[in-house]
Amino acid sequence: MAISVPRREVLAWAMYDFANSGYTTVVLTAVFNAYFVGVVAGDGADKSGAATLLWTVAMAITNILVLASAPVLGAIADHGAYKKRFLAFTTVGCVLFTALLGFVGRGDVALGMTLVILSSLMFASGENFIAAFLPEIAQQKDMGRISGYGWSLGYLGGLLVLGMCLVYIQWAQSQAQAVTQYVPVTMWITAVMFALAALPTFLWLRERAVPQPLAPGENYIRLGFARVRHTLQHARRYRDLFRFLVTLAVYYCGINTVVVLAAIYAQEVMGFSMQENIMLILVVNVTAAIGALAFGLVQDRLGSVRTLAITLMVWILALVIAYFTETRAAFWIVANLVGISLGASQSAGRALVGQFSPPGRSAEFFGLWGLAGKLAAVIGPLAYGLVTFLSHGNHRLALLSTCAFFIAGLLMLLTVDERRGRAAAVNPD
Repeated sequence: MAISVPRREVLAWAMYDFANSGYTTVVLTAVFNAYFVGVVAGDGADKSGAATLLWTVAMAITNILVLASAPVLGAIADHGAYKKRFLAFTTVGCVLFTALLGFVGRGDVALGMTLVILSSLMFASGENFIAAFLPEIAQQKDMGRISGYGWSLGYLGGLLVLGMCLVYIQWAQSQAQAVTQYVPVTMWITAVMFALAALPTFLWLRERAVPQPLAPGENYIRLGFARVRHTLQHARRYRDLFRFLVTLAVYYCGINTVVVLAAIYAQEVMGFSMQENIMLILVVNVTAAIGALAFGLVQDRLGSVRTLAITLMVWILALVIAYFTETRAAFWIVANLVGISLGASQSAGRALVGQFSPPGRSAEFFGLWGLAGKLAAVIGPLAYGLVTFLSHGNHRLALLSTCAFFIAGLLMLLTVDERRGRAAAVNPD
């Protein structure tokens, strides 16, 4: 059946990507992660790798919580038509806890870890709920294009917020302010922009799901677990979806590692300052937006699996080059290769899950998508942190070890039958 959705509503859906990308860019990728390692926990330097390990532990705890909650919350959202309500709750939570990060200073390790865990938990849960709207606003043949549109708009959002933070940091430094004075303000800029840019989503995006009544004596928690259990018991009906979710979990180990540790690597290995890190991430956001948009258009013609395979090969190439890179100029080339493959691989993965998800169960299946991604976000960064710690701060070795996730993911992707997976979504029986 054709899906007819006003363009304004598609824009409202994509605007959430625009809104929440400032959080990942500023908090997890460019500013607060480096601030935590270098100032909050590292007190100037992280020669032992202990501060990096603490950061990866915080990311691991966050994602374990998402692992435990995402599929069940998704099933509840499907049954009660609560996707938009849950999205609103997680958005308010992420904005609040991001603002509170502005009160984290030197030595506030426990407070910093706690607030990062809570804000990241809210962010990740919201990401699952907004993704679950994709099958409601796009036909299968258009999901790659629309997912790429949202993801590219998201990188532009991250670019805008990070650019605003860079302007403020440059002004603050000209006023001889310390890092403990200007980093908190960047957290408040990020929180305010998230709240403002998300407004179109809640004004225009419709909840099309129809709530189903609860059986006598039933409750939503028990129902959520029952639906997830039913899905897992009938995994053979969705064999390609589950194969892809396992594949995604493997290569996302690499993606999540790069996202949350790129600025730390640039700071600790290449000697980048916070200002240079922000400039680097700004440029990477541009190439990531281009990659998401370009590969989104290619994906609907070439196929999602083939498109993903190409992006994973680019990832492998970029990380191998990074291992041997000694100059900043060469590192900029690596960063832009990462940007292109980052936008493309994330957008293509989300679209493929949408194509493999049966009608009426999108939130549940995107909860499983979130589960796979967050399992990766536990394993990948924690593995990097452990390699760094055990090798006494050898970030190069840790980065090279990340290549293994992309190689394994590429090999596993070859077992996914895209045509069969789409057919199972249309007729699971």
